[in-house]
Amino acid sequence: MLPRWELSFYLLASVGFHVYSFYEVYRVSREHEEELDREFGLETSTLFGGLKKDPTDFEWSFWMEWGKERLVWLFLGHMSVSQVANLLSRKHKPWVLAAYGMWACRCALGARGTAVVLVHTAIAFCVAQFRSQALSWLCSLSLLSTLRLQDVEEVKMRQQEQSPPKTSLSILVLGLGRLLFYWWLAELMVHLMYMHAIYSSASLLRAVSSWTLGGLALAQVLFFYVKYLVLFGVPALLMRLDGLTPPPLPRCVSTMFSFTGMWRHFDVGLHDFLVRYVYIPAGGSQHGLLGALFSTAMTFAFVSFWHGGNDYLWCWATLNWLGVTVENGVQKLVQRPHVQHGLAQLLSPGARRRLHAALASCSTSMLILSNLVFLGGSQVGEIYWDRIFIQVHGVLTASNLDWFAIPSSSGSHFVRTRPYDLSIFSGPAQHGSSLH
Repeated sequence: MLPRWELSFYLLASVGFHVYSFYEVYRVSREHEEELDREFGLETSTLFGGLKKDPTDFEWSFWMEWGKERLVWLFLGHMSVSQVANLLSRKHKPWVLAAYGMWACRCALGARGTAVVLVHTAIAFCVAQFRSQALSWLCSLSLLSTLRLQDVEEVKMRQQEQSPPKTSLSILVLGLGRLLFYWWLAELMVHLMYMHAIYSSASLLRAVSSWTLGGLALAQVLFFYVKYLVLFGVPALLMRLDGLTPPPLPRCVSTMFSFTGMWRHFDVGLHDFLVRYVYIPAGGSQHGLLGALFSTAMTFAFVSFWHGGNDYLWCWATLNWLGVTVENGVQKLVQRPHVQHGLAQLLSPGARRRLHAALASCSTSMLILSNLVFLGGSQVGEIYWDRIFIQVHGVLTASNLDWFAIPSSSGSHFVRTRPYDLSIFSGPAQHGSSLH
């Protein structure tokens, strides 16, 4: 462990950077509120003292509107039917919930949407009877491509051991309390910071300060995290009430420092699905390094196709594949005995931890960049790349040329000036740039 004072300093610095950068986003949001309102139509809200709301995150707005209209009532109905069936006839509970589920599907998706779900289920079941991996893959990819036209999502749940009914009340109270807090926090963020609208304005995104640019990145990924605490939390709560064990909720993205950790801990259910049904069937690591690289590439290709297969998604998937590959390569390198022995001889345990943190910071920066491509599209990623890596490098290079030597009778003398400002050679000597 590092000294307590050092860890406390890092924690305070991190919190301070978060708070100040969020304040900069808030300030820019207030300064450009009228402009963003004219361009994107901010919504008037009475939830937080009349603050306007940024409605440009389609996913959050879509699910909140659909939730208020239908889903919340269907979820409450599911919870009531499940608990009544649990008390009266537990052995018939799966059939009761299946009947209610079909009715709820009909209410939410309509007759055509329900028919799509039934047809997909029937086709997948029939194909599975042939026990052919290639045929199952072809069928799954074909069915997945049809979902892009119907805007319907396929959800898997695995039956687990039933929990005692007496715990349902505590599960409900604690689960609803957490969900309401997460929902309130997400709504507060889109009322205070118009991050999605600013991301939609390329000219404004290019003009904001570096602090605001960093704050927008942090706010975007943290809102994504809080949003999915709500979207994952609702079905997870219903699963617990039904006696099922859902996958863990996403881990806070501010604690992520690697591509591998992000994929393992943000959406645990998706990670388990990809490993079991994509990575391992594609060969996994059983065929050496090239086999592992191919299987990983196929996994990310499937994820990109699953999300829609747009150009920016292929870019995002490629960045994640490269990130995971580089991280695994570095990890295998430092695990070699002679490398570990050399590091132990040269560096103390504390110094090795600081070196790990320095290397992880490089991975973290690229991880944030890849997530910004996923959340904001290729244009947002290009703007961040240009402002962070191109413009900053150009400024540093120019600043290094600000000093150059001019010989004098007493030897070389360093004069601070700019190499492209040659007026000092043809006009009167200026203050701070006199020649000797």
